Amino acid sequence: MLKVRTISVTAAAAVAGAASARAAAGAVVGVSSHAASSLRGSSSSSSSSSSSASSIRCFASSSTASSRAKSSKPSSPRQKSFEASKAKRAKVAVAQSLAPIEKLVSRSLSSVSQVPQTMPEVSDILSAVQKRAQLHDPDAFKVRASRKERRAIIKAQRKDAKVRRKQMSVAARLGVSTKESTPFVRKDRQFKTFKPITASLRWVRTPLNEHLHKGKPEEGLTIAKRSTGGRNHHGHVTVRGRGGGHKRRLRLVDFFRWEAGEQDVLRIEYDPGRSAHIALIQHCETGAKSYILAPEGLRAGDKVQSYRSDHSIGQGGRAPERRAPTASPEAPQTVNPPEVEGDAQAEQAEPVEAATGTPVRQQSALDLGIFRTRAIRPGNVLPLSLIPIGTTIHAISLHPGGPAKICRSAGTSGQLIAFTARKQPAEGEGAATAAGEGSAGAGFGTDKSHAQVKLQSGEVRLVPVRCVAAVGRVSNPDHEHRRLGKAGRSRWLGRRPKVRGVAMNAVDHPHGGGRGKSKSNMHPRSKWGLLKFARTRKPGSRGGNQMVVRPRPRANGKRQGKA
Repeated sequence: MLKVRTISVTAAAAVAGAASARAAAGAVVGVSSHAASSLRGSSSSSSSSSSSASSIRCFASSSTASSRAKSSKPSSPRQKSFEASKAKRAKVAVAQSLAPIEKLVSRSLSSVSQVPQTMPEVSDILSAVQKRAQLHDPDAFKVRASRKERRAIIKAQRKDAKVRRKQMSVAARLGVSTKESTPFVRKDRQFKTFKPITASLRWVRTPLNEHLHKGKPEEGLTIAKRSTGGRNHHGHVTVRGRGGGHKRRLRLVDFFRWEAGEQDVLRIEYDPGRSAHIALIQHCETGAKSYILAPEGLRAGDKVQSYRSDHSIGQGGRAPERRAPTASPEAPQTVNPPEVEGDAQAEQAEPVEAATGTPVRQQSALDLGIFRTRAIRPGNVLPLSLIPIGTTIHAISLHPGGPAKICRSAGTSGQLIAFTARKQPAEGEGAATAAGEGSAGAGFGTDKSHAQVKLQSGEVRLVPVRCVAAVGRVSNPDHEHRRLGKAGRSRWLGRRPKVRGVAMNAVDHPHGGGRGKSKSNMHPRSKWGLLKFARTRKPGSRGGNQMVVRPRPRANGKRQGKA
């Protein structure tokens, strides 16, 4: 009886709303006191509580009937919105009215001295109250949305789920967070944009590189940069459009990579003096630190190694050796090798290693394959003779023993496409140089003294096989897609405005002076009077670069190169 009375009274209070909450609370107090007395043996209080509950139920049913009668009338759109807001307010009022009732029910149950073991919990009573109230007036707890609104909600939920899946996949692939950190910053996969609260932020777009080191660089590997403003030691302007800019320190990057052995990558850093990122590495044995160009995909904790020194190459594997034939050179050359009998046949047999029982030639090829499998990793430096054809490389040196010269900016790379001989120059034109560069590399004879490297511009050029290159592509490939957003950001980089010739005076430029913006009827010229025409001569054996096998393709009107 106590459960039925409490549920009925609380349901009536929930339906009646905030106005009848006080009366319902009083009724609950009466019910709780009478419930306690009934448990002690009194029966008169049960009749009074039942009469009060029945009166409240009558009031709730009358209020519900009146609300339904009102809702049956035709209503305008304005009235519909008013009713919706009214329903929301009623929902809030019911929630507020349930709070004191919960406290009263809990207090009344705690005041009973002897409660049977079958007494339900307070949470069960409250859930039953809510169900009973929903039966009387469902609109008080839930405002039913239209079909169009439900479709819009489902569509928005699906869109949010798709965005979350995409963000999770990008974060797993790139190892960075692609969520929006603040209301003013938006991180979209590979770029970071800003909310245009100012005009200078509207078009700003920077690459998203959250793996970079946030602190200062290694102090011992930097030197101060003394800005010259484009002047030489005489004070004359030699480079126009330079001046100002932020104060910088130059990072001393190692482009030689002579030190052999494994080196740990401590961190990836931003370098204000170049477009690519740099990596701080530390030798595992000596502990020496140095900066190198960071290839794409290199992260802190990886290991890199240089195989430029001869002794380091011999540690991992050796190139296949070319063995001279053991048969007599005076014998006639036929398709089948000449037959040799006796001891000569034993001498001609393939030498076999005692440890493995494999011929030396096969063992050398096997060692070279194992060495390449271990050494062809991003950031490792190897001679071109040990790099497989088709490998992507960067930081390529042009002379044996020299530093890296080409493919050093952000996102650049070359591809090793073939090994060949250099085209011999005419008599008396660098024959000695050609003989010097044509020395055999590791595993190649004089006929394969150079490697053909294809650059991103389409140019194919020859590089001696004794030169070295790093495996992989240079980091920060999205540098070309960034947007500065304002002219002041160019000034921060030390760039001054570029002035047109027609905007100058006649003393400063051949196009200057005059009335209006006319350059007078003359051909375009540079500031120093040189004609701005396309070259009509193709580079030949005298004026062209002999190391270029195929020049880069050019647009119409510019130098076409060799046929």
